Amino acid sequence: MSPDGNLEILMAAYQSGDFGAATALIEQLSPQLHRFFVGQLASRKDADDLLQETWLLIHKVRHTYRAGEPVVPWFYGIARHVRVNHYRRSSRIALHEEQVETPSELPAPTPETPGTTADMAELLAPLPESQREVILMLKVAGMSLEEVARATSSTVGSVKQKAHRGYERLRKRLAAMGLSQGRRGGLS
Repeated sequence: MSPDGNLEILMAAYQSGDFGAATALIEQLSPQLHRFFVGQLASRKDADDLLQETWLLIHKVRHTYRAGEPVVPWFYGIARHVRVNHYRRSSRIALHEEQVETPSELPAPTPETPGTTADMAELLAPLPESQREVILMLKVAGMSLEEVARATSSTVGSVKQKAHRGYERLRKRLAAMGLSQGRRGGLS
């Protein structure tokens, strides 16, 4: 049985009304879904909100999951949908808000320890959203190419192309920062 086989069994039980299975799914998948959101957003609070919104939507549409299909891409597809809706909603709100004058003194940001999620978000920030999303799913969530393709409603070839282009941009950025380890430095 695949590692996700347990998740598929839990999802089938959840669909049948076993809310203990729902709790187990939340405990197992929330950390990686949260990392997905943190990697896409600057705010941990927004990531927390989106995670909660994702689980509410999963509960509402759990009947649409087809038993026997991989469950992780199904969850990420919903998470992606929630993130896109959040972006659209935020964009509409930003257009209607008035510009507020910023205070003259802003508190200094708290230092992050190297290797934190904030560092990852900062490193990936200049990438186009589609490349950033694919890299997060592949490298942070550990999803396969096929799973990412399902979650993003695209082809495996398209996922490979986005990942390759994203890796190339990251290599150039790391080289410019003096952090490059050469072509074999870990981004592949």
